[in-house]
Amino acid sequence: MTSLTVCSLGRIARFVSESTLKTLRTNLYKTSANYYSTEQKTAESDSGDKLPTTVEECHKHIEVLTAEIVGLKDQVKDLDDKYKRALADGENVRRRMMKQVEDAKSFAIQSFCKDLLEVADTLSAAAESVPESEVSDGGAALRSLRDGVKLTRAQLTQVFSRHGLVAVSPLREKFDPNLHEALFQQEVEGAEAGTVVAVSKVGYKLNDRCVRPALVGVAKGSSA
Repeated sequence: MTSLTVCSLGRIARFVSESTLKTLRTNLYKTSANYYSTEQKTAESDSGDKLPTTVEECHKHIEVLTAEIVGLKDQVKDLDDKYKRALADGENVRRRMMKQVEDAKSFAIQSFCKDLLEVADTLSAAAESVPESEVSDGGAALRSLRDGVKLTRAQLTQVFSRHGLVAVSPLREKFDPNLHEALFQQEVEGAEAGTVVAVSKVGYKLNDRCVRPALVGVAKGSSA
């Protein structure tokens, strides 16, 4: 009987202990959850702005937000305008730099070409200084010399053309002050005033830029 009582008491004590432990655990969990929820709500209420409670406060709040939106829109528009202008300026600078680079490539040999033009003039004068009659009387040596000078002059002209240097011989063309330099004027029958009637020295253009104007004579109007 005594052992039965002790066993029953042990079971009761164990049951009471287990149920008490479960109850304590449940209460502890609930208390912790409630504490955490309260702390979170307090933090959110402290960190957030105070909401308006009346219609007047709502209208004021809306006006403030509208003013802020308008200000931000103006700021965005101003920044967008500055951004587009900066892009346009950058593109203009890039184009100017590319143009300058292209011009530098195209006209880097301008001074060299001017010096060679004197050589070309000398070869032309040498080739034209010997008439055909004297070549026939002078024999094969003089003919070979003249032909050699003409061939050299022709090869030099090909080199000029390959590098964009082109001769300007404006006979019977309209006088152009950008390409021609007038040495004299004279009345020429049948020639319109302002027309080139004589070319004293051939001019040259390098990639459409005048490097030496042609020296010309120009027809003038009749005095009658």
